[in-house]
Amino acid sequence: MKKRVYIETYGCQMNVSDTQVIYSILSKEGYEFCQQPADADLILMNTCSIREHAEEKIISRAKELISLKKKKPGLKIGIVGCMSTWNKQKLFDKIPQLDLIAGPDSYRNLPLLLKQSYSGETHLMDILLSNTETYEDILPYYPENYVTAFVSIMRGCNNFCAYCVVPFTRGRERSRPLHSIMNEVHDLMEKGVKEITFLGQNVNSYKWDDGCRKWFFPDLLDHVATHFPSLRIRFATSHPKDVSRELVEVMAQYPNIAPSIHLPLQSGSNRILRRMNRNYTLEEYKEKIQWFYDTIPGITVSTDIIAGFCGETEEDHQKTLEAMKDIHFFYAYMFKYSERPGTLAAQKYVDDVADDVKTRRLQEIIQLQQQLSYEHNLRDINKTFDVLIEGPSHKNPNEWFGRTGQNKVVVFPFQGKRPGDVVKVKVVEVTSATLRGIPWPETNLM
Repeated sequence: MKKRVYIETYGCQMNVSDTQVIYSILSKEGYEFCQQPADADLILMNTCSIREHAEEKIISRAKELISLKKKKPGLKIGIVGCMSTWNKQKLFDKIPQLDLIAGPDSYRNLPLLLKQSYSGETHLMDILLSNTETYEDILPYYPENYVTAFVSIMRGCNNFCAYCVVPFTRGRERSRPLHSIMNEVHDLMEKGVKEITFLGQNVNSYKWDDGCRKWFFPDLLDHVATHFPSLRIRFATSHPKDVSRELVEVMAQYPNIAPSIHLPLQSGSNRILRRMNRNYTLEEYKEKIQWFYDTIPGITVSTDIIAGFCGETEEDHQKTLEAMKDIHFFYAYMFKYSERPGTLAAQKYVDDVADDVKTRRLQEIIQLQQQLSYEHNLRDINKTFDVLIEGPSHKNPNEWFGRTGQNKVVVFPFQGKRPGDVVKVKVVEVTSATLRGIPWPETNLM
């Protein structure tokens, strides 16, 4: 009888992509996948260390899952991903019944770790980071009913933003060979995927030398968009310092490259940006945003904002609010600063903004963004958009859920369509988070 594996995924899109890699590796070892932890013989938690609260949540959840061992003594439970690299032996100290931990560059070794665990070895650990591992030869596991998929084009990060643990948990930047990316995209299209998102800690740093020429991120986008014209293409995340005019021009050239970009600002204060080691000014950021607005009609921009970074004053906070108003993001991921041990900020600065001040500033940022998102969406009323159906709406099973090319969520009534279809939808109502529409004539677009 085959063993069954259940994986819970936390954190960023990169972790979602990594989970599909883990599934692929374990499937070759005879594992089957199940939807409930109670049915599993192996439970893995694919984790994130970006914020302290996320770690606390994962440790609490791991202790809940450990209780399943009482009913199934042979059950193995492991923690994989960034938290494994960051916390190391501390995880076994906090969760003694944990069987194994593996870092993001050690997934190939999971079968060996499991073999050792089943032979009686305990507290197994493989957390070494690699300068070369990209899992380039592993096709991630995606069932045939997936509409969208992630394609990791690079791993690691060289930027060392003062608040960030990624260079320490995922290692240095390394890019996948172009041919392996093309093979994966082709495989996904064969399985019926209609949209892909290229992933990297900084996709703009992608570079690959195939011996004949050097490929950079705009070259990769151009190549994939040309060879797969019916595939909608997105990417995340971009670093502002590396955004080029070449990227803007390629996006403008191809209708199958989605007119939307995620470009983390983090703060509207140049003083705080310097402290964060972001290597751009607000003025430079706004100039590059204007490139997109001037060249790609209707493009949307989303961002990340951190409230209460070390030394942030009320004036700095107000500058962030003003920048948000000027740029008019359609969406933002917004967080309170959380000090992470070992980072530049933890070594160099004092986490001196009181938690209640961080909370208040974050609430002001959230309230402003909700207003901006609503105003942004109001502009779309009576406009029509091509919407890729991803599945039934979570709130109403009689409605479809999908996204526009601008990455806005749309819900609309069933009308003889199915996931993967692209339909034209007219927007008739909006909230700050969602567009509501009705199907419009000429719906058979793909």
